[in-house]
Amino acid sequence: MSDIINFASNLIRNTFSKKATANNSLKDIFKFNGGVHPAEHKAESTTHPISKLMMPEKLILPLRQHVGHMPKVKVQVGDYVLKGQMLAEPEGSVSAAIHAPTSGTITAISEQVIPHPSGLPDMCINLVPDNKDQWTALQPVDWRNTDKKTLVDALRASGIVGLGGATFPTHIKLRSNGKSNVHTLVINAAECEPYITCDDMLMRERADEILKGIEIVQSLLGAEKCIVGIEDNKPVAAGIMTKALAASSTIAVKIVPTLYPSGDARRLIHLLLGTEIPNDKRSTDVGIQVFNVATVLAIYRYFEFGEPSISRIVTMTGNVAVPQNFEVLFGTPLHALVAAAGGAKTNTTHFIMGGPMMGFDLPNDLVPITKAANCIIAATPDLFAAPPPAMPCIRCARCADACPVNLQPQELYWFAKSDNFEKARDYNLFDCIECGCCTYVCPSDIPLVQYYRYAKSEIIAVDKAKEAADLARERNDFRLARIEREKLERAQKHAERAQATKSEVKSAEIKPVDDVKEVIAESIKNEEAPASTDKQAAIAAAIARAKAQKLAAANTSDISAEKVTVLPTAPETKTPETKITEAKTPETEAAELKAKLAKQALIAAAIERAKAQKLAAAQAGDAPKNIENVSATVQAEINATDALREKAKLAVEAQVSKSKESD
Repeated sequence: MSDIINFASNLIRNTFSKKATANNSLKDIFKFNGGVHPAEHKAESTTHPISKLMMPEKLILPLRQHVGHMPKVKVQVGDYVLKGQMLAEPEGSVSAAIHAPTSGTITAISEQVIPHPSGLPDMCINLVPDNKDQWTALQPVDWRNTDKKTLVDALRASGIVGLGGATFPTHIKLRSNGKSNVHTLVINAAECEPYITCDDMLMRERADEILKGIEIVQSLLGAEKCIVGIEDNKPVAAGIMTKALAASSTIAVKIVPTLYPSGDARRLIHLLLGTEIPNDKRSTDVGIQVFNVATVLAIYRYFEFGEPSISRIVTMTGNVAVPQNFEVLFGTPLHALVAAAGGAKTNTTHFIMGGPMMGFDLPNDLVPITKAANCIIAATPDLFAAPPPAMPCIRCARCADACPVNLQPQELYWFAKSDNFEKARDYNLFDCIECGCCTYVCPSDIPLVQYYRYAKSEIIAVDKAKEAADLARERNDFRLARIEREKLERAQKHAERAQATKSEVKSAEIKPVDDVKEVIAESIKNEEAPASTDKQAAIAAAIARAKAQKLAAANTSDISAEKVTVLPTAPETKTPETKITEAKTPETEAAELKAKLAKQALIAAAIERAKAQKLAAAQAGDAPKNIENVSATVQAEINATDALREKAKLAVEAQVSKSKESD
């Protein structure tokens, strides 16, 4: 009941000027389903202007401050850097650069605890300021006289990301892909979560710079019109923005009701334009792009002054002495920000980064401020009581009534609890924006969003494992295909070489057997040149030639007899080999016969040649190679054998002489 009264009082209290009321009648607002209106707690941090935080003793710069790939480090430990100098360059298309928030020395590049729901450490760059705050050479860009592609490419090195909390690299949202034509630019100034007032104070104090940033983004996108959406609980900011934009004919301010989560991009588009973005599409597919007010201001500072993204406005509120908004350098330790707000009170239990609906607890007060840190809340048991034990679901359907995405949270809860992930996917689990409305209204105090996050993480893990398995299977298939391809290529090469050899044999004239014999005899003669003076060596070569000729003649006569004589045989089954043999032509048979004879002649000649060489060596007194360095016993036997041979030789010669004398 108190929520309803609070909502009604806000509507009555925020009665704007006549001009604003006339231009922003409720009929121009298209309400979405569900939503809640928790206690705002915004007034506490809007009583003081934005203050600039003092320089801390050390800056801790996490490399992972955005959505996408981690940037590549460009510096080393011990390097001296200037303010605005790039410390890490973007790696890949979806990435953002990291710059030095001030001048100083790099003291470490290591893993440290960062502000993340997991509480795990990640790579960080430690910078110790030298208190000179000396800028590097800045390079402003004339965006009016520079082509869009050059401007978007330059923006990639700026390190600017979505400062509304999503931290998506800004140059990606401005890059034209040729698939869509953005006609409407929406500036998200709703700031719907409780406690957060950084955008509210930014619009109050820097409306002119926001206007110039809107003009730059509108020019880059080619958008015909621009609408700034502001909740009706920010009357001061709405009045200042309306006055600053009064001179523009293409930019208008539209006031929307204070209802969480109107700051969600799709909900805000529906509120302002009545356009429903399909769940499988992006807003750019229907010609709409959304930017946060802090993001367009950072774009203006980069193009106008060349300043990269090195700081942001952060709301320090909750259980601190002086809740306030500060301009904080990235990498500033949390305890320095808390001290600037007068320090945390004694009953502070922990700190929350973000709002109470979608924020998360920080592990300690040593973690640094990053690009995603729009608000830090010092929590106490009074402000954020411990959640009571969850009770069974009573199926009241209040979660379904509060869901701004028109899902069935109770069904998703049952599927997630029973690990029925495929069914949860079928019920559009990934359309859930995790706004926490269902958990906020649940009478059984069931942490529904935690179940949805669990189911999403499990589905993502399964999908990644399946993707890895598919990739491994594809690689194995490619490997097998490559092996088979190489095997076929080798077989084809062998076949081509065999075909080429056959062609050469057919085309070349085969010399007659006699010519082959003459060639063999000539080679024998040449090889036996050292022993040609020996009479018996010449005789042995002649004998070898005669035997080769005789063998060739014998083979020829045998084959001829086989052709002429046909003996009656029993019928036999013809095999493929016999069919191929019968199919041979006379020319083929003659060629095979010549090749066979030549081969046999070569073998016979080689054998006789070896015998002749052995005989010539023996007559010349050369010792065989295999008796060198023999033992004394073996040598004695060899000598005895030689003596017997000599005696036999002399006896034969004596007998021959006697026979001649008798003749």
